[in-house]
Amino acid sequence: MTVSAPTNRGHRLRGLAGVGLAATLAAVVATTLVAAFAEAVGVDFAVPDGGEVIPLAGFAVVTGVFSLVGVVLAVALGRFSARPAERFLWTAVALTAISLVPPLLCGAAAATVAALVVLHLVAAAVVVPALTWRLGRRDRPHEGRRTLD
Repeated sequence: MTVSAPTNRGHRLRGLAGVGLAATLAAVVATTLVAAFAEAVGVDFAVPDGGEVIPLAGFAVVTGVFSLVGVVLAVALGRFSARPAERFLWTAVALTAISLVPPLLCGAAAATVAALVVLHLVAAAVVVPALTWRLGRRDRPHEGRRTLD
């Protein structure tokens, strides 16, 4: 019966990866729509260094890449941590907070900074709860009872 444990673990990690990919896609769509709305109401997304404007596709790509980094982190914690949901949540909150620093320091207009901060939070609001929820659905012998492990 030792074959069932790795199969179960592999199934859980594949399920986590599937949820992560779906959350990544949802975050990409959400941030792109929010950025498009911000542009429609007058936010220019001009970065002072070089004067370039961040294109909508740029939001999609960056959101996708960093969301996938979060999925890889979640899968690693799901594989190696005794409390993966808790560890992932704390790590993701810390990384989200750190990700807010560059928009605040970039020297862009206030509306641009506010929109960039909101976009970071939108992506985190989509990906982090989905991965935390999936990590918390581990098979436990006493599934209905809360434990302090």
